[in-house]
Amino acid sequence: MPARKELPSTLERSPEEAQRTWIKAHDSAVEEYGEGRRAHQTAYSALKHKFEKVGDHWERKEGGRKGPSDERAARPRGRGGRSGEGVDENASKEHLYSIAQRLDINGRSRMSKDELLRAIRKANRSETRRAR
Repeated sequence: MPARKELPSTLERSPEEAQRTWIKAHDSAVEEYGEGRRAHQTAYSALKHKFEKVGDHWERKEGGRKGPSDERAARPRGRGGRSGEGVDENASKEHLYSIAQRLDINGRSRMSKDELLRAIRKANRSETRRAR
């Protein structure tokens, strides 16, 4: 599988199912569009339908929920939109709070849902940098 060589480090630390999802979508996108950014974006969009980024890896969404996790994953390919960077923007505030708790985000109990989303994105970026 060509995508196995290009597997992002966050996916190397993730469950096998997440890796298979990304690889299958990536390889299919390479056949359709060729190698490059579009293939990677397509693979991440497929991944975000079942998984969310927590720290430096991907985990199955809360309760096995499926569906797009952000604006970009919800739109047809190539239609743009803002990326949630793997954070499930459609998750409940309670779920986001539990993720913030696991990531040891200070001030989480006073945060709105939007503030939790921003804080989790920031913590995920930090954890990923630290893990590389």
